[in-house]
Amino acid sequence: MNQQIPTTHFRWLLAAPHRAMFFSGAMQLLLVMLPWAAEMFARLLGVALPWAWPPGWWHAMLAVYGIFPFFVFGFLLTAMPRWQGYGDLPASACQRPWYLLLAGWCVIYLSMVLPSLRLLGVALVFVGWAWLVVMLAPIAFRAGSGRLHAVPAWGATVVGLIGWGLWGLFAATGDGIWARAAIELGVWCFLLPVFFTVSHRMIPFFSSAVLPDYEAFRPPWALFMMLGAALGHGALALLDGAAMTWVIDLPAAALAIFLTIRWGLVRSFAVQLLAMLHLGFMWLGIALALFGVQSLAAWQGVAVLGLAPLHALVIGMFTVVAMSMVSRVTLGHSGQALSADAMTWRLCWAVQGVAVLRIAAELWSSAHGVLLMLTVMGWLVVFGLWARRYVPIYLRPRVDGKAG
Repeated sequence: MNQQIPTTHFRWLLAAPHRAMFFSGAMQLLLVMLPWAAEMFARLLGVALPWAWPPGWWHAMLAVYGIFPFFVFGFLLTAMPRWQGYGDLPASACQRPWYLLLAGWCVIYLSMVLPSLRLLGVALVFVGWAWLVVMLAPIAFRAGSGRLHAVPAWGATVVGLIGWGLWGLFAATGDGIWARAAIELGVWCFLLPVFFTVSHRMIPFFSSAVLPDYEAFRPPWALFMMLGAALGHGALALLDGAAMTWVIDLPAAALAIFLTIRWGLVRSFAVQLLAMLHLGFMWLGIALALFGVQSLAAWQGVAVLGLAPLHALVIGMFTVVAMSMVSRVTLGHSGQALSADAMTWRLCWAVQGVAVLRIAAELWSSAHGVLLMLTVMGWLVVFGLWARRYVPIYLRPRVDGKAG
């Protein structure tokens, strides 16, 4: 008698390219914050933990390069072939590079206490990332209307790979200049271009599919302007020109706010799964406005806001948009209804609460340590519940019996 395959099984992780990537990204949402939680708790107790890497740098590295690349590649491996008329990639498409990324991150976590493993972990991630970049290149550059979004998204992953290489130089030399360059490139030249490009294509598309009498507004000039603003801010930051980024940030903030309104933030609340995506995009205008104010103040010789603008961008925009897009793709590609349940909807608001807490920690100096600890604990609770809701889906077959 044949033994029945369990409903939940790790074999289903490899049933489609996005499954393994999203599974790993969901795990990283928790894993990258556990060391920071330990660091925050130790600071409250006045204890110094024996990290092999400077805590501030590795926290930034984990946040930028540890979480989002899994979600970015999981989405691009799923969506980019469709943009370009390829159809779905085979289930085995990302297996080998995924194994490399997985092994690399396991080694990197060990290297926090065993410095001799630093370069091995960085190298494994670099090779896995490069493999995915090469895999996506012919898809991105295929002739067709989808190339408008496919090429910038692919190009951003190349810059992200360069940024990761700079982190490798920091791991090899210990020189903080490489760590700073890696973080600036990762935020402004990798993540922001990817997230804006995907938003520019998908928010009007998803909105037009479910909102009556909705006109999809997707002008190429808006895409080019925001990509230029992101690259320009990154270049100025790398050249120690942070006091002049307001020239870029404030017009970019105005564009982001205009698109938030034009794309129908208020109307999107008719469909909660759609509203989650709009809410995440809303944070881009807020973050860029905060960066602009901070830079304008620096131009006048005044230091304000601390890391508040950065966390408005990373937690507010990147994290909420990633949560929204991954939830949507996970539901749709598992044969389930494209509808946010009550838990998902509440968690969307909760992660925005985490962003507000982190911003408040920069503005309320007397409660800085306590608010940081609350931020970390809030993050772990939110994404622990989100992982509990979505991770099992990657370990089960589609509910409609189809492949993928």
